Amino acid sequence: MKRGGYWRGVWTEFRKNRLALGGLAVIAALIALALSASLVANNRPYIYVAPDGGGVYFPLFYDHPELRGLDLRKDEFRGFKVFPPIPFSYSEYNLDEILVGPSLRHIMGTDEQGRDLAARMVHGTRVSLLVGFIAVAIYISIGIVIGALAGYYGGWVDMLISRLIEMVMCFPTFFLILTILALWGPSMVSVMVVIGITGWPGIARIVRGEFLKLREMDFVTATRALGSRDWRIILRHMLPNAMAPVLVSASFGVASTILIESSLSFLGLGVQPPTPSWGQILSNSSQYIDFAWWMTVIPGFAIFLTITSYNLIGEGFQEAIDPKSRK
Repeated sequence: MKRGGYWRGVWTEFRKNRLALGGLAVIAALIALALSASLVANNRPYIYVAPDGGGVYFPLFYDHPELRGLDLRKDEFRGFKVFPPIPFSYSEYNLDEILVGPSLRHIMGTDEQGRDLAARMVHGTRVSLLVGFIAVAIYISIGIVIGALAGYYGGWVDMLISRLIEMVMCFPTFFLILTILALWGPSMVSVMVVIGITGWPGIARIVRGEFLKLREMDFVTATRALGSRDWRIILRHMLPNAMAPVLVSASFGVASTILIESSLSFLGLGVQPPTPSWGQILSNSSQYIDFAWWMTVIPGFAIFLTITSYNLIGEGFQEAIDPKSRK
């Protein structure tokens, strides 16, 4: 083991994989873009200095009543103005600029309602990543609890939980999600919860296998002999040693979740308007694919790039923690 601990050794091995590092850089950039979406794409300026001593305003950060409802981009509002790089709101309609191709004014073009596609893609990044992270966090939490109980106690507990896992895995996941959403109604929260409560069997099986292996090791036997409680043995001694394969599965799981969310939005069962998502934008483009290529290519490439980046991270992490899988 290299000096600095197990995880430093994993990071050292991970850095040797340039494709995985590239995927990590892409995801880091997307996260930064999602966190700063309102600062990157907005129709309100950072600062507006009215002419002739009319005052200094910060419309993007504060709601000034005297500026409410005014479009400060118009030439009639003179003075010093600094707008975001994309000076449009994701929900802003302009019927005079319907299906306009990429240009200096609209760098990614506009959609069928004249909305700036770049602004919608930026804010859609926030939705796609948020759904991916929260849904994966939900099913990892469920999977860890169920898998840990099965692997630690064994016996009839393991038998019952294993049968439950097999029953859930027998259902076609996507159709199960469609059925539940049809009952609950489509929304971003519904998508996150439904994906979370249907995706845990894989994580549970991984954790169960790791706990079955760890519970026979000497350090667990010694801890149990010292009188430690079960929950302490599970949380403090066994779970940290079982987390590496879980994290690998989680990186692949985020990619899969983003793809599921995009598919649901494409079918109209995902995130609902006016909140934008990449799948929703792609769905809206189906009627205009012959003459508005940008509405299909741009969201499609964003989904492809994000999923590929997560898969590269997962493969790089897997190689870093498992010497047998290294090329």
